Amino acid sequence: MEPIKIQKHLADCGLMSRRAAEREIELGLVKVNGEVATIGMRIDPAKDRVTYKGITVAKKRGAHHTYVMLHKPTGYVTTMADDKGRKTVADLVADVGVRLFPVGRLDMDSEGLLLFTDDGELANALTHPRHHIAKYYEVTVEGAVNRPTLTKLSSEMEIDGYKILPVNCAIVKKSEDRTILSMELFEGRNRQIRKMCEVCELTVKRLKRVALGDLELDVAKGKWRYLDKNEVDYLKEACGLLDKTKPSAAKLKKGVKARGTYQPKAPKQSMTSAEKKPSRKPKAE
Repeated sequence: MEPIKIQKHLADCGLMSRRAAEREIELGLVKVNGEVATIGMRIDPAKDRVTYKGITVAKKRGAHHTYVMLHKPTGYVTTMADDKGRKTVADLVADVGVRLFPVGRLDMDSEGLLLFTDDGELANALTHPRHHIAKYYEVTVEGAVNRPTLTKLSSEMEIDGYKILPVNCAIVKKSEDRTILSMELFEGRNRQIRKMCEVCELTVKRLKRVALGDLELDVAKGKWRYLDKNEVDYLKEACGLLDKTKPSAAKLKKGVKARGTYQPKAPKQSMTSAEKKPSRKPKAE
């Protein structure tokens, strides 16, 4: 067997994501043949003995992966364990019955669609920036957002010394005391939307992820459901993981109502080019 990186092996075994594995390796909790592992070291899963917190880690032969969509509420941190005693998303998927880890994250004050799986390859692909899978958010801010502010939100800006890609923003609903915006992101930098709004002097009252590509949030807050084969194949195809010799996700979806195809009513006011609606965005509330 060809040697692979230790963090990939941990993810392939369904123990945790690669990023989480790197954190655990840095803490010295992972060992290879009795020696403390280092990030990037290569192992032969067929010959080397890998342990995590003293327990042997091995990939289960013939195991089927599990894929779950959770509607994360606010007040939960996106981690499977928290040393500060805060509520975690692990509490919400404990009844799935298998060890899963979150794909990406939503901060404690945000809600919405969060995927879980024990498929390390797909989780890594979904969070890798080269795949550019759109994430759709519904953001409620204080006050009535004007056109110059909307234009600024939709333009390139620098956050934490990094120039982010332009974000597709549109007004879904507006009143004197609040504005509901839709945002389409192809990046997922730490607290990006909140920092963008801070730059534009907007106060975020609610932030909700409503879709990942064509996969639309459709479960009640705090609840979860399994992804079906069409949805899993769609995600794999989007990441280039689907076997090209098999039917594509689009063909598998034939006759099935696509999730995430938003058709909100356009705002009544005239719109600038920056206010044009994105290809998909949440329904107005």
